[in-house]
Amino acid sequence: MKIKYMARVAAVALGVIMLGSCNIYKKFEMPQDSALTEEYVKARQAQPDSTAFGNLRWEQVFTDPVLVDLINRALVNNTNLRNAKLNVDIAHAQLKGAKLSFFPSLALAPNGAGSSYSGGKFSWTYQLPAAVSWEVDIFGKLLNTKRGAQAALLQSEAYHQAARSQIIAAVANTYYTLANLEAQLKLSRETAKLWAESVETMKNLKLAGRLNESAVVQSQANYYSILASITDIEVAIDQVNNTMSLLVNTPPQKWVVSPEATLVAPSMLREAIPMRELAARPDVRAAEQTLAAAYYATNQARANFYPGLNITANGGFTNLIGGFITNPGDWFVQLAGSLTIPIFSRGANIAKLEATKAQQQQAMNNFEYTLMAASAEVSDAMTVYEKSAEKETYLAQQVENLEKSVEYTQELLTLGTSTYLEVLTAQQGLLGAQISQLSTQLSRSQAVINLYQSLGGGR
Repeated sequence: MKIKYMARVAAVALGVIMLGSCNIYKKFEMPQDSALTEEYVKARQAQPDSTAFGNLRWEQVFTDPVLVDLINRALVNNTNLRNAKLNVDIAHAQLKGAKLSFFPSLALAPNGAGSSYSGGKFSWTYQLPAAVSWEVDIFGKLLNTKRGAQAALLQSEAYHQAARSQIIAAVANTYYTLANLEAQLKLSRETAKLWAESVETMKNLKLAGRLNESAVVQSQANYYSILASITDIEVAIDQVNNTMSLLVNTPPQKWVVSPEATLVAPSMLREAIPMRELAARPDVRAAEQTLAAAYYATNQARANFYPGLNITANGGFTNLIGGFITNPGDWFVQLAGSLTIPIFSRGANIAKLEATKAQQQQAMNNFEYTLMAASAEVSDAMTVYEKSAEKETYLAQQVENLEKSVEYTQELLTLGTSTYLEVLTAQQGLLGAQISQLSTQLSRSQAVINLYQSLGGGR
């Protein structure tokens, strides 16, 4: 009767343990506690839109042959991208190790010894044992380790895609920045020639008694100011060339860009970006896998409260049986099993569980923030593009009117009905408007690049 009663108690206890440990075996599912995560889960379940801007191959977005060559070189040589690929390889290796942990371990440890007493003959003993140990994963410790390793692999793959996207965007941004600076340099040099001619005109008018020395000095100062600005542009070009060299992992050199390189935005621009396009971003997917890994780490911490079963077997050939040496030796086999039930571990298991729960909540907070930041980045890029296009229209009209203003004031100066200050003001205003026009063109191109990157482009 006692045996039956104890068996019932053991069965009930085991049932309670198994019931309490059900959550340990569950796969990670994204919590839907908020409207944001609920919308995200629905977006992840939807079919991806192959025509979405972020899903286009980068060759479809960047068609400039010079830029295409630079991006290809960067994807092959860039150090950060190589390291990201190595992180994927590391995660693959760790996952392989987690999968193999389900199998028994086998070790061979041959040994021998000799002993002699009172100067007698040596007695030699030897063993050729093989030891097998197998941890039976009853409560999911190894299972959650493997699933955590799988999440880490998916996370590293997402980070690799993010690094790839960043490299493509960085090369494109650097390329168009360089093209813009080259255009500014060309414009400034052409303007410097015109202003040098203006200085000569002022000198001739002074000799004719039409202007005084102040006009000549002011025009010369204006001329030297643009020469000074040219040196700044040349320094910036050198720095951007070095940045491009680092991106493609080559020694510093000058890079050639296509003349008047500009990037046209796709026609898909709209008021809002669907959640499924944000859900495709690699940093969002990485944040999701970080949350999954934290979930499995919490499950592992819970599993530490449950028993662990280990089965061992030893077998081999030896001439030492008990306390006696026999020659020849003989075979031996030993089997053992051990059940370890944690009772009190000085609070280590409780502390670890509390810590992993807090880390899981941190991962959840970071995921939600990453998703909201993704939406903000897309919104920023779309706004910059739209307003840059609008600004370009106004600047084009401003440049057109200022060109006429410079022409008119110079003619009026020669006729004596305008002052040299009006000429200088018109020249400076025209140059400023032309530089703003180029800068706005760059902002528009960069907005397209940033939008592509913010949607996870770069596949």
